[in-house]
Amino acid sequence: MKAVHVGAGNIGRGFIGLLLHEAGYELVFADVADALITQLQETDSYQVRTVGRHPTTTVVDGFSAINSAQDPDGLSAQIAAADVVTTAVGAHILRFVAPNIAAGIAARPSGSPRLAVMACENAINATDLLEQEIRANYSGDDLDDKALFSNTAVDRIVPVQAEDAGLDVTVEDFSEWAVERGPFDGQEPDVPGITWVDDLGPYIERKLFTVNTGHASTAWHGWSAGHARIAEAIADPEVAQQVEAVLGETSALLVAKHGFTADDMAAYRTKVLGRFANEALPDPVERVGRAPLRKLSRHERIVGPAAELAERGLEHDGLLDSFEAALAFTPSGDDEVDRLQEILRAQDAEAATEEITGLESTHPLFVAARKRVADRQKTL
Repeated sequence: MKAVHVGAGNIGRGFIGLLLHEAGYELVFADVADALITQLQETDSYQVRTVGRHPTTTVVDGFSAINSAQDPDGLSAQIAAADVVTTAVGAHILRFVAPNIAAGIAARPSGSPRLAVMACENAINATDLLEQEIRANYSGDDLDDKALFSNTAVDRIVPVQAEDAGLDVTVEDFSEWAVERGPFDGQEPDVPGITWVDDLGPYIERKLFTVNTGHASTAWHGWSAGHARIAEAIADPEVAQQVEAVLGETSALLVAKHGFTADDMAAYRTKVLGRFANEALPDPVERVGRAPLRKLSRHERIVGPAAELAERGLEHDGLLDSFEAALAFTPSGDDEVDRLQEILRAQDAEAATEEITGLESTHPLFVAARKRVADRQKTL
């Protein structure tokens, strides 16, 4: 069995690549980062260390690596012979990796088993995005005979690594990789780290609106309170209260929308907050809170659930508090921070709210969001 994983960064090596290795796949890493690929080509193994209540160390070996920018034909040949292709590159990069994957699928011999393509990104239905780009780049009418596409939801905190870590990766001891089983027609691959589900939507939103929403809220409120790390921030009773209020609101949405029970969501919140408090993960609030424009966009972790709660007439003030904290999040070195502050300075509250949130002025959340924008503008 062969798996090609596109994206050899910390998540690729410390999460998806690790699980594929443990499942017995011959693992091929692909990336455009020349120094990283050279390191992988020149070493026989690396270690993944989990930290938390159940620390472990796993040696990953038997892999190969290919520079997809310098050797696209070589990557296509590897994909043509693979059973599984996964990605961890960022949803906005999928359109750039799609042409090579499309070429690899086209090169597969007729009659070979369908290639399983799964985008393991921090985004809703990322495989759908990748499939769309692959179809746009595919020559021929046999794509559905040669490949299948399955959405996934992935969850593992991978903090900033030590400068001398090399290829070794430190990750939290919790992970979840949920994959929709439908596209496999009962022929799901045997990967022990995968949780197979019939309907992925609830799992994606539970993770996005709890882990991602909570993580970003902790970062923005923690930065405002002067904390440097996530664990330090969530240990602050005031920050913890703000984050718990946010997650209480998103839990109410998930119960109403997807049928999770209140007890299930309470248990899930407790687990997530415990993960944030893991002092063995030196996660800076500036890293977790970065890229605020993307994280405040219409269907992302703050405005997305707040809008749905407003539509249902449910409480969403905690989410708006996080929204306002994000507007005041101004560490240096982040282009999106700079762009957000420029929008706030250059536009009136109405226009700025529309651009930042993507909400229409008639949406039930808009007036409250505009007030938070106006309040921030008064401080500039």
